[in-house]
Amino acid sequence: MPLAFTLDPAVDVSLRDGILDLWTDVSNAGGAVGFVPPVTRETVRPELVRALAALAEGRNRLLVGRDEDGRVAASAFLGFNTHRLMTHWLWLYTVMVHPRDQGKGYGRDLLAAAADAARAFDGIGAIRLTCRGGLGLERFYGSCGYKEVGRVPGAIRVAPGDERDDITMLLPLT
Repeated sequence: MPLAFTLDPAVDVSLRDGILDLWTDVSNAGGAVGFVPPVTRETVRPELVRALAALAEGRNRLLVGRDEDGRVAASAFLGFNTHRLMTHWLWLYTVMVHPRDQGKGYGRDLLAAAADAARAFDGIGAIRLTCRGGLGLERFYGSCGYKEVGRVPGAIRVAPGDERDDITMLLPLT
Protein backbone atom coordinates (compact mmCIF):
# COMPACT_ATOMS: atom_id res chain seq x y z
CA MET A 1 0.00 0.00 0.00
CA PRO A 2 1.47 3.41 -0.95
CA LEU A 3 2.27 6.11 1.58
CA ALA A 4 0.24 9.30 1.79
CA PHE A 5 2.69 12.22 1.58
CA THR A 6 2.02 15.64 3.07
CA LEU A 7 4.18 18.69 2.64
CA ASP A 8 4.20 21.01 5.64
CA PRO A 9 1.81 19.06 7.87
CA ALA A 10 0.68 20.70 11.08
CA VAL A 11 3.26 19.80 13.71
CA ASP A 12 1.38 18.48 16.70
CA VAL A 13 2.48 16.13 19.48
CA SER A 14 1.55 13.05 17.44
CA LEU A 15 3.63 14.12 14.43
CA ARG A 16 6.54 15.26 16.59
CA ASP A 17 6.59 11.94 18.44
CA GLY A 18 6.17 10.01 15.17
CA ILE A 19 9.21 11.70 13.63
CA LEU A 20 11.17 11.24 16.85
CA ASP A 21 10.37 7.52 16.88
CA LEU A 22 11.18 7.23 13.17
CA TRP A 23 14.53 9.00 13.57
CA THR A 24 15.43 6.86 16.60
CA ASP A 25 14.43 3.60 14.91
CA VAL A 26 16.23 4.46 11.66
CA SER A 27 19.37 5.41 13.61
CA ASN A 28 19.29 2.20 15.66
CA ALA A 29 18.89 0.16 12.47
CA GLY A 30 22.15 1.68 11.18
CA GLY A 31 20.61 4.39 9.01
CA ALA A 32 22.92 7.28 8.13
CA VAL A 33 20.83 10.11 9.60
CA GLY A 34 23.33 11.83 11.86
CA PHE A 35 23.79 9.29 14.63
CA VAL A 36 25.60 6.04 15.33
CA PRO A 37 23.63 3.36 17.19
CA PRO A 38 22.60 2.85 19.83
CA VAL A 39 20.59 6.01 20.44
CA THR A 40 17.57 6.86 22.54
CA ARG A 41 14.73 9.25 21.86
CA GLU A 42 16.42 11.67 24.25
CA THR A 43 19.63 11.56 22.19
CA VAL A 44 17.72 12.40 19.01
CA ARG A 45 15.30 14.95 20.52
CA PRO A 46 17.66 18.01 20.39
CA GLU A 47 18.25 17.49 16.65
CA LEU A 48 14.52 17.23 16.06
CA VAL A 49 13.93 20.40 18.08
CA ARG A 50 16.49 22.23 15.88
CA ALA A 51 14.83 20.90 12.72
CA LEU A 52 11.38 21.95 13.93
CA ALA A 53 12.69 25.41 14.84
CA ALA A 54 13.98 25.79 11.28
CA LEU A 55 10.46 24.91 10.07
CA ALA A 56 8.92 27.53 12.31
CA GLU A 57 11.41 30.10 11.00
CA GLY A 58 10.57 29.26 7.37
CA ARG A 59 14.09 28.08 6.54
CA ASN A 60 13.00 24.49 5.95
CA ARG A 61 10.00 22.49 4.84
CA LEU A 62 8.90 19.06 6.06
CA LEU A 63 7.67 16.17 3.95
CA VAL A 64 6.00 13.28 5.79
CA GLY A 65 4.77 9.94 4.49
CA ARG A 66 2.16 8.08 6.54
CA ASP A 67 1.16 4.47 6.15
CA GLU A 68 -2.41 3.15 5.97
CA ASP A 69 -2.59 3.19 9.77
CA GLY A 70 -1.56 6.85 9.91
CA ARG A 71 1.89 6.11 11.34
CA VAL A 72 4.85 8.22 10.24
CA ALA A 73 6.68 5.83 7.92
CA ALA A 74 8.93 8.28 6.06
CA SER A 75 10.09 11.86 6.25
CA ALA A 76 12.60 14.33 4.87
CA PHE A 77 13.47 17.98 5.36
CA LEU A 78 13.93 20.39 2.48
CA GLY A 79 16.24 23.27 3.35
CA PHE A 80 16.37 26.56 1.49
CA ASN A 81 19.65 28.36 0.84
CA THR A 82 20.07 31.81 2.26
CA HIS A 83 23.12 32.71 0.20
CA ARG A 84 21.92 35.02 -2.58
CA LEU A 85 23.93 33.12 -5.23
CA MET A 86 22.53 29.72 -4.26
CA THR A 87 18.81 30.27 -3.84
CA HIS A 88 18.09 28.31 -7.03
CA TRP A 89 18.63 24.94 -5.36
CA LEU A 90 17.75 23.41 -2.01
CA TRP A 91 19.07 20.76 0.35
CA LEU A 92 17.30 17.49 1.06
CA TYR A 93 18.35 16.03 4.37
CA THR A 94 17.47 13.52 7.08
CA VAL A 95 15.80 11.31 4.49
CA MET A 96 14.22 8.44 6.42
CA VAL A 97 12.06 5.39 5.81
CA HIS A 98 11.15 3.23 8.79
CA PRO A 99 13.14 -0.04 8.93
CA ARG A 100 9.90 -2.08 8.98
CA ASP A 101 9.07 -0.56 5.60
CA GLN A 102 12.40 -1.06 3.84
CA GLY A 103 12.10 -2.79 0.47
CA LYS A 104 8.58 -1.53 -0.26
CA GLY A 105 9.66 1.26 -2.60
CA TYR A 106 8.89 3.96 -0.03
CA GLY A 107 12.37 5.48 -0.37
CA ARG A 108 11.84 6.04 -4.09
CA ASP A 109 8.37 7.37 -3.38
CA LEU A 110 9.76 9.78 -0.77
CA LEU A 111 12.42 11.08 -3.18
CA ALA A 112 9.84 11.51 -5.94
CA ALA A 113 7.51 13.40 -3.59
CA ALA A 114 10.43 15.61 -2.51
CA ALA A 115 11.28 16.38 -6.14
CA ASP A 116 7.64 17.20 -6.87
CA ALA A 117 7.53 19.51 -3.87
CA ALA A 118 10.79 21.23 -4.89
CA ARG A 119 9.51 21.78 -8.44
CA ALA A 120 6.56 23.69 -6.99
CA PHE A 121 8.85 26.13 -5.13
CA ASP A 122 9.50 29.31 -7.09
CA GLY A 123 12.96 29.40 -8.63
CA ILE A 124 14.21 25.98 -7.47
CA GLY A 125 16.00 24.06 -10.21
CA ALA A 126 17.86 21.35 -8.31
CA ILE A 127 18.11 19.34 -5.11
CA ARG A 128 21.38 18.59 -3.36
CA LEU A 129 21.95 16.06 -0.62
CA THR A 130 24.87 14.46 1.10
CA CYS A 131 25.16 10.85 2.11
CA ARG A 132 27.56 8.70 4.09
CA GLY A 133 29.83 6.43 2.10
CA GLY A 134 30.18 2.75 2.84
CA LEU A 135 26.47 1.94 2.81
CA GLY A 136 25.69 1.99 -0.91
CA LEU A 137 23.50 5.06 -0.53
CA GLU A 138 25.06 6.75 -3.53
CA ARG A 139 23.94 3.80 -5.69
CA PHE A 140 20.39 4.12 -4.37
CA TYR A 141 20.25 7.87 -4.93
CA GLY A 142 21.86 7.37 -8.34
CA SER A 143 19.11 4.92 -9.28
CA CYS A 144 16.63 7.70 -8.43
CA GLY A 145 18.24 10.17 -10.82
CA TYR A 146 20.78 11.85 -8.54
CA LYS A 147 24.34 12.29 -9.81
CA GLU A 148 27.43 12.24 -7.62
CA VAL A 149 29.03 15.68 -7.87
CA GLY A 150 31.50 15.61 -5.00
CA ARG A 151 33.20 13.39 -2.48
CA VAL A 152 35.32 14.20 0.56
CA PRO A 153 37.22 11.09 1.61
CA GLY A 154 37.08 10.25 5.30
CA ALA A 155 35.06 13.35 6.24
CA ILE A 156 32.61 11.42 8.44
CA ARG A 157 34.01 9.69 11.51
CA VAL A 158 31.58 6.97 12.53
CA ALA A 159 34.04 5.66 15.15
CA PRO A 160 37.77 5.96 15.77
CA GLY A 161 39.43 4.37 12.74
CA ASP A 162 36.13 4.19 10.81
CA GLU A 163 36.02 7.20 8.54
CA ARG A 164 33.53 7.38 5.68
CA ASP A 165 33.31 9.55 2.60
CA ASP A 166 30.91 12.49 2.57
CA ILE A 167 29.25 12.24 -0.84
CA THR A 168 27.35 15.10 -2.47
CA MET A 169 24.57 14.21 -4.89
CA LEU A 170 22.57 16.48 -7.21
CA LEU A 171 19.18 16.07 -8.86
CA PRO A 172 18.45 18.65 -11.58
CA LEU A 173 14.71 19.33 -11.68
CA THR A 174 14.51 20.62 -15.23
